[in-house]
Formats: sequence, structure tokens, C-alpha cells
Amino acid sequence: MSRADPLAVDNRYGSSGIISAVAFLLALGFFSWSLIRAGFSFTELWEGLPNMAVIAGEMVPPATDRMLPMLDSILVTFQMAFVGTVIGVLISFPLALLAAHNTSPHPLIASSVKGMISFFRTVPDLAWALFFVASVGLGPFAGTLTLMIDTIGFCGRFFAEAIEETDPGPSDALAAIGVHPIDRIVVATLPDALPGMTASGLFALEKAVRSSVVLGLVGAGGIGAELAVSMEMFRYDQAATIILMIFVLVIAVEKLSNAARNGLRMLRKQNV
Repeated sequence: MSRADPLAVDNRYGSSGIISAVAFLLALGFFSWSLIRAGFSFTELWEGLPNMAVIAGEMVPPATDRMLPMLDSILVTFQMAFVGTVIGVLISFPLALLAAHNTSPHPLIASSVKGMISFFRTVPDLAWALFFVASVGLGPFAGTLTLMIDTIGFCGRFFAEAIEETDPGPSDALAAIGVHPIDRIVVATLPDALPGMTASGLFALEKAVRSSVVLGLVGAGGIGAELAVSMEMFRYDQAATIILMIFVLVIAVEKLSNAARNGLRMLRKQNV
């Protein structure tokens, strides 16, 4: 049994080490350049710390003089997220069936629908919000449409992946006895994909709640508009109240979402 040449081994690791070193130096150089282009400055950060302390001091105690309007705005924010997510999930469902390779009627249709879903996902939320604000006007409707499109981009992708990852065995067995493709999807494919799709839908709701806060900053309704006005008027105590409300809302939605996912897991284990 022949032994490997030690020089060949050393040369191999030597060339690999040189490539790794060059790649590391390039990455380090690009990071340093990016720090400059991003305007990152420890000096400015240090000089800004007193201002941060002043603003934080003005946030305490949080103001309660506009509690009712703020509560109404936080409710509108959740309603925007809820409606946008539900409608987006409903639209994502048939789109995912057309995008998944194992349920799409034709590969060209699957590619086209996947491209559309990718387009919805890659365009930033704020760009969609500005588009809908210019189209339908200021207010929650523009925000709801934005969250609907964002949900389609998010759920459309993960719904399609959940469908594609299903076990093909049951569907193939039904096909062998002449079952219609639609019936095979309903009976075999969707039940297997449903847990993953449900989890994606719940994650989409959490994502929509967080996104809906930012949308208000560009006039798309919700608590974000209240936050923008408070900051512009230097009412940092009101801003603190709004931030606490947002925190409570996001945590509550995440807790409910986690409870729903855990309940679904328990039901699935019981059925198995």
C-alpha cells in the first residue's frame, strides 16, 4: 500500500491556506471600506451618548395623557396585520400549489409563479407602502395591502416548499389506481404539508405585526404614525408609552403563536 507524498500534502494545504488568507484579507478590506461608507464612527457614538441619556431621561415616566388614542392606534395596527395576513395566506395557498413542482400543472407555470412570489418578497415593505399610499391614499388600507403582499411573498415561498417536501409515496399510490390529480392533492399532499404551512402562517402574523409598526411612519396607518408624531414633537414620554405598547403587542402575538404551534404539534402526535 503506497503512502501519500508528504510534499504533495504540504503543497495542497499550502495552496489552500494561501487562498483562505487572501479571501480573509479581501473580506477584511471590504468590511473596513464598508465601515467608512456606512459612516460608522466611535467618536460620534461617544459624543452622542449624552444626548441618548437626555432622551432616555425624558422618556421617564411614560406619558398617559393620550392613552385612549394610542390604544386605538395599537388595535388598528394589530387589525392591519391580522387582515393582511389572513388575506395573504388565502391568496398564497393556490399560488403555492401552482408554484410547487409536484402540484403545478406545468413547469413553466411553476417558474412564473415562483418568480412573481420572489418579486413580492424582494421588494421592501416600505416601497410597497409608499406605492399603496400613493395609490389609495394615507391610512390603514394602504398598510393592509402592503402586509398582504408581504405575506404572499413570505407564505407563498414556504407553502410551496412544504408542498414540495411532502412524501410522494401516498400520491404515487393513488395515481397508480387512477385517482384524479386534484383528489391526490387534497387527500395525500395537503395533509402532509399542512403542519408546515400552518407554522409558516403563524410566523407570517408575527412578522406582519412587527412590520405594521414601521409602515405607520410613511403614512400607512397604525401606531407608527403616532410614534412618528411624538418623536417629531419631542414628546419622548409619549414615545416611551408607544414603544411599551408595541413591545406588549409583539410579545402577546408571539406567545399566542407559540401556543398555537405547540397545540398543533400535540394534536399531530396524538393523530400519529
